[in-house]
Amino acid sequence: MSANSSANGSIAGGAGKPTRTDMLAHMGSIQQAAYVRPIEYQEGRAHGLRAIEVKNGPLRFMSMADRALDVAQIEYRGENLTFLSKPGLNGRNQFDTNGLEAQRSIMGGLFFTCGFENICAPYVTPEGSDYPAGSYPMHGRIRTTPAEHVCSDAHWNENGDYVLELSGEMREAELFGENMVLRRRITSVYGTPSITVEDEVTNESFRNEPLMWMYHCNFGWPLLNDGAQVIIPSRKATPRDETTAADTTPWSEIGAPEANKPESVYLHDLAADANGRSFAAVVNRALGLGVVIDFAAKDFPYFMEWKSMGSGDYVVGLEPSNSSVHGRGWHEKRGDLHMIAPQTSERKTVTFTVIEGSEAIDAIIARRDALLA
Repeated sequence: MSANSSANGSIAGGAGKPTRTDMLAHMGSIQQAAYVRPIEYQEGRAHGLRAIEVKNGPLRFMSMADRALDVAQIEYRGENLTFLSKPGLNGRNQFDTNGLEAQRSIMGGLFFTCGFENICAPYVTPEGSDYPAGSYPMHGRIRTTPAEHVCSDAHWNENGDYVLELSGEMREAELFGENMVLRRRITSVYGTPSITVEDEVTNESFRNEPLMWMYHCNFGWPLLNDGAQVIIPSRKATPRDETTAADTTPWSEIGAPEANKPESVYLHDLAADANGRSFAAVVNRALGLGVVIDFAAKDFPYFMEWKSMGSGDYVVGLEPSNSSVHGRGWHEKRGDLHMIAPQTSERKTVTFTVIEGSEAIDAIIARRDALLA
């Protein structure tokens, strides 16, 4: 690395984000360093899938316009950070919202959005229920909903930042049923290895509707590898089931893949700081990288960890949610299924940040320890 560059990609002067003058002086086109670019895949299950590629210096990610603008791929300095499931990238499929067959279209990625009528296991409303009859696939339907009014832009703002952004609208709706609209805005600022997702869900129907809402964040090799760690300010971790309870490996430790090892799922009680903020992270000291998810704890009263160490299904999922992994039926029986009133909206923001180097990893561990002190 030259004397006129720094770890965060700035050009002149060494520290901090580069100025507009610096960038324009060093480049013919700013797209050498940063851009937002609509693309379309041309083969396999992904044929015809519209996406938006974003490059922010060493950070590069893909937002899937035909799948709720979820971010399905992310790299930092050429290293993959997330999990891509066996089917790979998928466009719209005939099996994407049918019960457990939904697993054939779950791609993984930095996150996919779960909801809004259901999250987790498939569910059929029982006869005599207080809620309209329905059959709800695993993790719901919003994740397979194509975006409309898709916009993308790259521009200088009034603070001198070069902002990369995209936005769109997804509608989960049924004749005589729900009419839920998700408006999403994703931004990243050049020189800062972060992605911020700002979401608003509006109930445009004329009845109360369930609003189950989870971000299924998925981390894979090489970030996830033997010796990696899951960093969560967890006051208590409760196993979801007997299989998880029988897993003798600590929830925070990552080992090597094991053939046919069953998944483990934990429900965490998170600590938050004085401002109500909490986080979760996966770090790998050998690789020198980590990814941190930041959010307001009040927005996500439930937080789950999905730990799959099976060969070929080697992934850790971190899942901030407004509902439990036990699913819709569990909430219905308890009488606390989260509802949204007609013509009202709810908003959530989640930020993903790549951290680099031993000092940054030490700092995120210290942040956890401070919250648990």
